[in-house]
Amino acid sequence: MERADAIVIGAGHNGLVAANLLADAGWSVEVLEATPQPGGAVRSGYVTAPGYLSDLFSSFYPLGYASPVMKNLELQDQGLAWTHSPDVLTHLLPDGRAATINRDLETTMASMEQFAPGDGERWRHAYDDWSSVSPHMLKVLFQPFPPVRSGLGLARQLRVAGSLRLARRLVLSVRELGSELFEGEGAKLALAGCTLHTDLSPEEAGGGVYGWLLAMLGQEYGWPVPVGGAQQITAALVRRLEERGGRITYDTPVSRILVAQGKAMGVRTADGRNWRARRAVLADIPAPTLYLDLVGERWLPSRFTEDLEFFRWDGATVKVDWAVNGKIPWKNPAAATAGTVHLGADLNGLTRYAAHLATDEMPPHPFLLMGQMTTADPSHSPEGTESAWAYTHLPHRKHWSPEDIAAHVERMEAVMEEHAPGFGRMVVGRNVFSPADLERENPSLVGGALGGGTAAAFQQLFLRPIPGLGRPDTPVERLFLASASAHPGGGVHGAPGANAARAALARDRALTGRAYQAVINAAHDAIYR
Repeated sequence: MERADAIVIGAGHNGLVAANLLADAGWSVEVLEATPQPGGAVRSGYVTAPGYLSDLFSSFYPLGYASPVMKNLELQDQGLAWTHSPDVLTHLLPDGRAATINRDLETTMASMEQFAPGDGERWRHAYDDWSSVSPHMLKVLFQPFPPVRSGLGLARQLRVAGSLRLARRLVLSVRELGSELFEGEGAKLALAGCTLHTDLSPEEAGGGVYGWLLAMLGQEYGWPVPVGGAQQITAALVRRLEERGGRITYDTPVSRILVAQGKAMGVRTADGRNWRARRAVLADIPAPTLYLDLVGERWLPSRFTEDLEFFRWDGATVKVDWAVNGKIPWKNPAAATAGTVHLGADLNGLTRYAAHLATDEMPPHPFLLMGQMTTADPSHSPEGTESAWAYTHLPHRKHWSPEDIAAHVERMEAVMEEHAPGFGRMVVGRNVFSPADLERENPSLVGGALGGGTAAAFQQLFLRPIPGLGRPDTPVERLFLASASAHPGGGVHGAPGANAARAALARDRALTGRAYQAVINAAHDAIYR
């Protein structure tokens, strides 16, 4: 029997973050990864044409760059370096106009001012509001719920009236938030397009906070990418872990959590081997997979399994990577210098697009989230060319026919052609990931869902993954949920992994009262300082 202080299931970025923090505490750590390589949805590869590097799943990392969890790991010591496109984001309207966010505030203001007099200053005011709460907000977002320390700090800064205004802003839809903050369509779309990085519509309560967060992070930090591709984040995490004695075993899917007297004692893998965990098991896998497939109903309260029936996945995704033998011929040159381009809809178009998804229909005119990787990092393809991708959401279904996917890819490329005539003739290589392809490459992307579960308000905070405490603890003692299914959810920021590691460390000390709180505070300081 193999033994370690901690067994971590899954070498996605959250699993690797958790493993690193436990190794920092002196624990022996064994990571078991079901696939042949680490990284989960943080990987790169050559899938289109020779010399064209693609970020296979996630790309552009404002949350990772700003995350106190990732910063504290000091991955720059492992060779991780960041780079930026000239512009952060451009949203192309159907009429050809463009709303652009640039890290230079004055440049962003000038873009928004084109849509309505005064919107430039309104953007500055919105950014000032963000800047005043940013340090506390980021700590609040990436800590277990409730975030007592940082929450109190934020409350002290804002006082009662300011806290209530912020609380109201956090529950607004992005349409309502945009309408309250701005007059013109450009700034409103900059927020709304960011919200649609999640599975929320412009009309859903709580959607505004995602648009505000991503847009303002773009203004403050940009949306950077790792030099050399997304894989460099994973490579840095792996090197750091191995330097501290941690091990990763690949092609080793876990088939069962071994439980005795309500405690997780280890895991069994598909090859029949048992792995003993002396202190904890941490799972960087989706919540339904962990509880229903690996733990089993025997060890779960009946109400818990009932609540799991209502767990909602985020929408499916189809992603296309292109190798382009020149720079993309945008009608509006504002798109040429943006790392990320939103295209295919104005605000009402986004609502119609989301309505198709909500009614389980294929959107006839998809909204695209598109990345120009060489524009952001020249190492992605030969000089003068572009490694590009675009993805769009689909309804979450168990099965998609190849014909449906092929037809939708044609719609996606028609949107590209509409905004960049001649684009299709320049494509020299293409790779399509359907929802099933995404799940095959990374089993945690169930049905092509990227976020580990919906971002809707009814499945956030203490309601994630089901109504409870919003913490990584599970009904099985010594078992901790470390994936995006746990609070605070999707995104490459490492918080679910860090929170699970913190909980495991605190539980291991098995202390009470002031001593217990001292452990909590020390773990907090180690992870979030």
